[in-house]
Order: sequence, then C-alpha cells, then structure tokens
Amino acid sequence: MEAKYDPAAIEKKWQQTWASEGLDQTPDATRQPKFYALSMFPYPSGNLHMGHVRNYTITDVIARVKRMQGYRVLHPMGWDAFGLPAENAAIDRGVHPAKWTHQNIDQMRSQLQRLGLSYDWNREVATCAPDYYCWTQWIFLQFLAAGLAYQKEAAVNWDPIDQTVLANEQVDSEGRSWRSGALVERKLLKQWFLKITDYAEQLLQDLDQLSGWPERVKLMQENWIGKSTGAQVHFATEIGADLTVFTTRPDTLWGATFMVLSPEHPLVEKLTAPDRVAAITDYQKEAAKKSDLDRTADSREKTGVWTGSYALNPVNGEKIPIWIADYVLMGYGTGAIMAVPAHDQRDFEFARQFNLPIRGVVQPANAEVDANNLTQAWTEGGVMVNSGPLDGLPAGKGEGESVAAAIAWLEAHGKGQQQVNYRLRDWLISRQRYWGVPIPVIHCPDCGIVPVPVDQLPVELPEDVAFSGRGASPLAKLASWTQVPCPTCGTPAQRETDTMDTFIDSSWYFLRYADARNQQQAFDPAKVNDWLPVDQYVGGIEHAILHLLYSRFFTKVLRDRGLLNFDEPFKRLLTQGMVQNITYKNPKTGKYVPIDQLSDAQNPVDPETGDRLEVFYEKMSKSKYNGVDPQVVLGKYGADTARMFILFKAPPEKDLEWDDADVEGQFRFLNRVWRLVQGFVESPASAKPSPIEQAALSKAEKDLRRATHTAIKEVAEDVADDYQFNTAVSELMKLSNALSDAACPDSPVYTEAVQTLVLLLAPFAPHIAAELWQQMGQRGSVHLQPWPEYDPAALIADEITLVIQIKGKTRGTIPVPADASKADLERYARESAIAQRYLEGQTVKKVIVVPGKLVNFVVA
Repeated sequence: MEAKYDPAAIEKKWQQTWASEGLDQTPDATRQPKFYALSMFPYPSGNLHMGHVRNYTITDVIARVKRMQGYRVLHPMGWDAFGLPAENAAIDRGVHPAKWTHQNIDQMRSQLQRLGLSYDWNREVATCAPDYYCWTQWIFLQFLAAGLAYQKEAAVNWDPIDQTVLANEQVDSEGRSWRSGALVERKLLKQWFLKITDYAEQLLQDLDQLSGWPERVKLMQENWIGKSTGAQVHFATEIGADLTVFTTRPDTLWGATFMVLSPEHPLVEKLTAPDRVAAITDYQKEAAKKSDLDRTADSREKTGVWTGSYALNPVNGEKIPIWIADYVLMGYGTGAIMAVPAHDQRDFEFARQFNLPIRGVVQPANAEVDANNLTQAWTEGGVMVNSGPLDGLPAGKGEGESVAAAIAWLEAHGKGQQQVNYRLRDWLISRQRYWGVPIPVIHCPDCGIVPVPVDQLPVELPEDVAFSGRGASPLAKLASWTQVPCPTCGTPAQRETDTMDTFIDSSWYFLRYADARNQQQAFDPAKVNDWLPVDQYVGGIEHAILHLLYSRFFTKVLRDRGLLNFDEPFKRLLTQGMVQNITYKNPKTGKYVPIDQLSDAQNPVDPETGDRLEVFYEKMSKSKYNGVDPQVVLGKYGADTARMFILFKAPPEKDLEWDDADVEGQFRFLNRVWRLVQGFVESPASAKPSPIEQAALSKAEKDLRRATHTAIKEVAEDVADDYQFNTAVSELMKLSNALSDAACPDSPVYTEAVQTLVLLLAPFAPHIAAELWQQMGQRGSVHLQPWPEYDPAALIADEITLVIQIKGKTRGTIPVPADASKADLERYARESAIAQRYLEGQTVKKVIVVPGKLVNFVVA
C-alpha cells in the first residue's frame, strides 16, 4: 500500500537535511558562470505576510533553476533591522530595541526556513549588528572624505509638547504628533546630508543602461530626478540684494506681476517693512505647523502676506510686490518664484485671492484673450504678446523658440543665464533617534567636525539608555557616551548624536553579501566585482524610487572611490504585484468588516447597521481584515502547496487574488503527482532504465515522449527572462495528465517522463521533489541535477489533430499524418464522417486549408 502524501513530515525531514548539509551548494566557481538572485530584505517585524511569501518564492525559483542550469548561484538573505518600529516597541513594551529586533529575526528566520528557500544562511546579515554597521560608518566616512557629506540647517517635524523631533511616520493625517496629539511644527535644526545632486545627471543618463528594468520604474526615477532646462533670473530689490529665481518659462517674464517667497526664505526678514513685521511673523508661525504635502495641496485655498517691499522685473523695470506664501517651499528651486498668474494655475488662484494684476503674454494662435476675464490660467502654447522683443514668436515650453529667445535676451543684458535644474534634492540622512547607525563624527570646539578614526569603528550604540519618546534623542542625554576627547587635538568634544536614515543600510547590503564575514573590510573588491551586479532583483513597486535611487547613488560613489568596477547595482528588476483578498466595506461608514462577522458572505451586510457591504479585492492588510496568515496555510497544506499557488495564480508582476479553492487545487495536484510517482516506484519498470530509440517507439510512447519534451521546452522558456511561472506550472500539470493517460507504463519512455516531471517540479515544490527523487532511487540532490534539455526529434509529431469547420464553425476533429500536404488535408477532411454529415445536400463554394491546423468548408 502506497504511503500517503504527508507534507509536514516531508518538509521537516528535508529542512533538517538541508540545514545540516548546507543547501546552497555551488558548482566549480572556476568553470561556471555566476548568477546573483536577490530579494529585497525585510524589516524583522516578527511575522511573515503573504507579500513576503510571494517575493521570496519567486526569487527562490529563479535561483534553483539557475543552479540546476549549471550556474554558481548567490542567493542570500538578511534583515533591514534598524528603524523606528523597534524604538516605538521599546517605549510601548519596555523592551530594549536590540532584544525585540533579534527576537523577531529568530522568529522570521524559522518561518522563512519552513518555505524551503535556498538561502545561503552563512551570508546572513543584520543591519543592526555592529559587524555590519561598522562598515556602514566606514562608508559614511568615504562620503565625508569625498566632500559628499555635509551639515546644514533644515526643517524638521517638531513636537512642541514632547520637545522632540518626529519622523514623518509619527505625524498623523491632521498634522498632529502620534504621542502628544500636539500640532506639529516645522523647526530648523542642523542636519546631515549626502550630496546626491552631484550625481543627478549620471543617475538620469544611466537609466538607459537598465534594459532589464520595467519602463514605469525608470520613468518614476526620471521624474523624481526631474531634470529641467530654463533660466536663472535675478530680480533687484530695494535692500540691494538680488532675489534669484529659476524658471522653465523665462519667456513669460513680461507677464510677471508679483513675486512669492517661501516663508522660510533667508531674505524675508530684511525685505519686510516695519509695519508688516507682525503679520509676517504670525504667518511664518502658522506655516511652520503645516507639512509640505499640506502646503502644496492643489485643493487648499491660497494664503499669503505682503512683505511691504518690491522687486524690479528685470525685463521691463516694473516694480512688483514681494509676498510670502506657504505654497512655495524653501526646499525646491531657490525658495522664490516669479508669479505669472495668467499662465500658472497656482499663481492665478493667488492673484484672484488678493486682487493682484493678471497680464497675459501668451495667447492662442488666431485668437485674442482678455487676461482680466480668464476663469483659469492659460497653460497651453500659442503666440507671444505683450513681451517686447518676443512678440509674435511661437510660445513653447522647454527649448521652444520663445524660451531660447528669452534666455538669449537675459544673457545679453546680464539679467540671467541658462541653467539646468533638478527636482532631486540632497539626501537628508539625520535622524534624532536611538535605533540607527551612529554618525561617526566628533564635534570639537577647536577642530570643528572630526571623523572618528577608522580603527575606532564601530561607534557602538550604548545599551544603558532610557526610552520615553519625549525630549532629545536618548543618545543626546547620555553624557558618558557623548563626551569624548577630540581624536585630533585631545580637547573635550562631543559625539554626533544623530543616527542615520535606515535607507543608508539598505543602500549597500547587496554588496556585503558577497563577502559577509569579512572583519577587515566592508567587502573584498575582488569578490564584489566577481558577484555583482545583481543579476535579478525582486521586490515591491513601493521601493521603485528611493531605495533603488539611493542604491544606484552608493554604487556610483563607491565606484569613484575605486572599490567597484560597475556602474549599476541591479541588472534586472522584477517588481512583483500585490497579494489581494476579498474585502468587505461599508460604503456609508467607511469601515471594514471581517468575513467571520458575516452571516452570509454571498449577500453581505454590516452586522451592526444592516447596510449592504461593498465586496472587492484589495491588498491584504490587518486593518482591512482580509489578511491570510501564511502559517495557517503552511500548517494545513504545506510549503510546497503555498509556493505552487503563489506561482500559479498570476504572473509575478501582476496582482494576485487569493482563492482558497485554487490553494486546494494545487494541493490536489501535488497529491496526484505523489500517487503517480508512488505507483511508478512500485512497478517493475522503475528498476529497468534503458536507452530510448525514437524511431523504434510505438505511437503511445511517441505521444508520451512528445509530451515530456514539450514540457521541458515550454517550462525552460517560461522560467527564462520573463518568468511566466504560472504557465510553467500549467505545463507540469499537462505532463502529469499525459503520464496518467499513458498506455505504456512499462516503457523506458514512461521512466523518462516521471523523472522529468520530478526534475521540472523541483524549483517550484522543493520538498516533495527531493523526497520523490530519493524514493525513485536516484543519487544526489534533485536540486543539483542538470536541468533537462529537450530532444527536438521527440517534438516531431507523426500525427496531428485537424480541426474541421463548416462556415467557420468547428464541427469536430480527426487525426491526420503530420506531413500531409494541403491537398491531402482537404481530401482527409472531405472523406471524414464529420464532413459527410454536415455537408450532405450542400454545395461547397470554397475550401480554406490552414496546414497543420484546420480545414474550413464555405458552403452556399
């Protein structure tokens, strides 16, 4: 009696085996090509969710296939372990962030191991470990030495009650502090920055190298970098200092009727008239309470205050008033704009709000527009008017004729010059928190900023700190840690108490994997240059901009420091879709309802209000009560079933809709494969492998062999560059069906088919494949066997199925010789019982023959 498929027992056996033997065995590195497969590493929250399962399963299949195809494969895993949640846990639970983080890592590692992921755990890293962040600090010092790290004042979120800096995540949608509930203010503090803007043009141009990235991700990065060509224009003021603006439309200067400064602009105080000081100061205080997102929202009514002073429009000498308004941000451009209300919607709304002049300088061709009667700004092209030397020129954005003429005029008159500008801003990396990488500098009253000597790294986080969430960072309160002698002169000095943005940690982790146990260097350049760049990177679209941009930036800087010999870190990028589930929502209250509270899921109503509920698929989330716990699925069906469902349900880049019936379907399929192989193992044929001669095979054998080698060919294509794993799983099902229907169970062709099915299944369902391979008496790990190659001769069919149509409608099929001519195909079709039946008494006007596919009879 055959043994029952028991996924729990099989998975436990093989996970223990792989843990003791080392799963990630690699072929001879001197002869084989490399392949680096990488998933974006997780934050150790303690629990895997289905998004994790999907990401890691996709990458694991890629790694396993490449290993079987003869590549030496690097497939590592680690933990993005610093960050705010651990510090919040310390405050809320009274547990040290390190303890909380390492508990979560242990828990998630065991969950990952249950999935049968082929990680090389010897390369595991955690960004919160001193042997990792030692080198994060060393890399920061490389930036400092290159002039790419600096300090300046910048606005932060400030809680006026708790007297502490808040991360964006600690500010709610109403602009209030997560703990105190106070309205958050904007406050200027000294902050550390990295000069990513020095690499803006390289980051933009090198997107052309990334042919293996989704176009939408490249476009998102291009838009974030935001290159624009325009002019820097200088406006004289009454105090003698110029106000400089950058504009992409210098051709509209003749339509500028006022200027607007950010409330934080450094010249606001000097430009404010005495009788306007109180109004300006009050406005600045109000603006400081708003987030940048709130300030720039299109739906907000425009607010502002006149400074009481004027600037001179450089193209016509006209005096125009200088205002401050919170829709202008200091962090963008120069923090000052020339306002052309006739041709910019924000300026138009501001002008209408404060009854300021509106002057049109662009009008549609062959039409006249009265600027005073506009209902909204005219932002399209047209012809220049009221613009002195530009009158009559075609108006256009970018490098249009009018723009070029305006720049030429400005440069000729010394009023401005052409300039390329970027939306990208330098990267603010300071965080006033404990649980992050300490910035390795010391502030000396005599020497200024002094880097911590390399032989004193890492600057370790002290453990004896108190967490309250109030006041300064825990590090700033610890005098025994902050007060140190200057490394240069010995004068009493202060450590930097800011820690680094966690994006720093994830901007180089993929390099550390190549040499994860190196205690003398961040990495051996020879090893990194051997393994990198990453051949396939897999992760969520939510990281399409910042993480990927910062990783590209780090790679280019370290290349310029002579440590790397490549320009880009990731050759190919796959952004997997979300895992969604049925969601129930009350459209009147906006509340989500758990399915277990519904009396009838087919006709769902809110159990509290009786309102009919909306039913739709949405990303799994605890807050929406639509999550599925991977541990429950693994416990009921096993890891192989979970993997098969994830891979089968949708292509990797598409959203996946959870379906319990489809999970059950994959479990049934694996049971079917189990029974099929068990029956084979018990048959005499399994002990008699013998050579196969294609020409000597019977029709049944040829049919089965064709199905086998078709599966090899199709699966190989599906797991190549486009990773269509869903259709690959379908091919495995077809081969399983062909084996079930085969009329040659004692043939070596059957043996070949069974072995092929298990080999092709191995990357997708690793545990059951390993067990079946062993039960079949095969030597070695199934995961280190050569990937099967198809035999072209086996794909040649002796017969094909010919479709017979009458007036385009299919009436049946018949078998015919594969090499039949068009004339023979028509003859076979005419002589068939199908044609005889449907053509009786009718006149055939035309016969259409599609070789290898169909014959269509067109009748009167």
